[in-house]
Amino acid sequence: MTELLWSDALLLDLPAMDETHREFVDLLAVVAEADDAGLCDAWSALIDHTEGHFGQEDRWMRQTGFASGNCHATQHQVVLATLREGLVLGRAGHLGVVRRLAHELAIWFPQHAQSMDAALALHLRGVGFDLGTGQVARPERLPGEEIHGCGSAACATAEQPAEPAHAAD
Repeated sequence: MTELLWSDALLLDLPAMDETHREFVDLLAVVAEADDAGLCDAWSALIDHTEGHFGQEDRWMRQTGFASGNCHATQHQVVLATLREGLVLGRAGHLGVVRRLAHELAIWFPQHAQSMDAALALHLRGVGFDLGTGQVARPERLPGEEIHGCGSAACATAEQPAEPAHAAD
């Protein structure tokens, strides 16, 4: 049974990001519904999507002033490494590990989307970033220094305060 269903709570008001997130949820549902014979293929398709999904968000962050080692991009790297390791284990016959990872991913994703991705979406709208062309309409709103956290106040430290997010005009 599907553990994560698409809902409006996952919408971030950036159509390209929302569509990518919907595809992720749909592929995770395919994994959850897969029988043992199809599980690794479904997991592999999820990994392929997630590599593109995270890579796209990482490019957007780099283009708009997020540091390459920020916690959002780092979380992407850790999750992808875990997914890839799950595929290795699944192909070795440890299908229960893949199913457990899928369960955990269904818990993790809404939290990630509603915190880190929401902060990124707010930032992208604030600087007027066009997801299709990569153009920044309001370059004066780009951060003066790279953002080292995830872009939200929750990641700010005393040494590195969070840049204020700019609401869309």
